[in-house]
Amino acid sequence: MTSPEMRRRPFTRRRPARGDPCGQRGMVTAELAAALPALALVLITAVWGLGLASAQLRCTDAAREAARAAARGEDPDTVRALAQAVAPDDAVIDVRRAAGKVTIEVRTTVAAPIPFGSAAGPTVRGRAVALEERP
Repeated sequence: MTSPEMRRRPFTRRRPARGDPCGQRGMVTAELAAALPALALVLITAVWGLGLASAQLRCTDAAREAARAAARGEDPDTVRALAQAVAPDDAVIDVRRAAGKVTIEVRTTVAAPIPFGSAAGPTVRGRAVALEERP
């Protein structure tokens, strides 16, 4: 025989009172589902920004290498080949010589991120100027 003090009360589930945080079960899931598209957009934009920076650096490096070769007196085909080796695949390379200076400009268009692939991307440029060396 058990005493009244030893009896257990049956478990009853109580309803949360108003303002009780336990009544907001599932809110985090709903907020996360709403925030995921925004997070994906931020991530895509960040990766695209890194791609833009990389293309800019490659254009600048290609222009610098080509300007150094042109300043040494290399022929235009060699200068373009050196620039094309460093530049992005679809880069346009301009070589200008005037007043003892060589100016190389390398430019390319960076495609927009995949969801917006049909949108025109920005053009990045790299430019270098060198004095022609005299033998």
